[in-house]
Amino acid sequence: MFCPFCRHPDSRVVDSRTSDDGTSIRRRRQCPNCGRRFSTTETASLNVVKRNGVLEPFSREKIISGVRKACQGRPVTDGDLAVLAQRVEEAVRASGTSQIEANDIGLAILPPLRELDEVAFLRFASVYQAFDSLDDFEASIATLREEHADHPRPSRSVDE
Repeated sequence: MFCPFCRHPDSRVVDSRTSDDGTSIRRRRQCPNCGRRFSTTETASLNVVKRNGVLEPFSREKIISGVRKACQGRPVTDGDLAVLAQRVEEAVRASGTSQIEANDIGLAILPPLRELDEVAFLRFASVYQAFDSLDDFEASIATLREEHADHPRPSRSVDE
């Protein structure tokens, strides 16, 4: 690590702390040449392999913007979307790989979105899973109904 002040090619780590969300490490460093201190932030890189083979960095913002379209007109807040994006990132990072297929990210979005809002889930799934007919919607709705019969959930009121 080059010192940003004197460009000395080495530095000593004085202190390390994990960020609140656990996705990065902040290191306090000291240059042995000039004695000045500086901070660095280390994160594990995660790249998305797009369908056309192009690599791009993982972005929670892209998840939020994609899911926001499915949640239009639904009782879903920006905070809900931020939590969903965080859950998706945690699930994707748990795979332990530095590159992940865009398709796998879409699959990781479906379970937390289903918990958040079933209508938004159906909207997202209809595009993501390329529903071709009403039969695809009916099959997905039938699965949701079966799960409700097994595990009924309290319904949201209009006032929430």
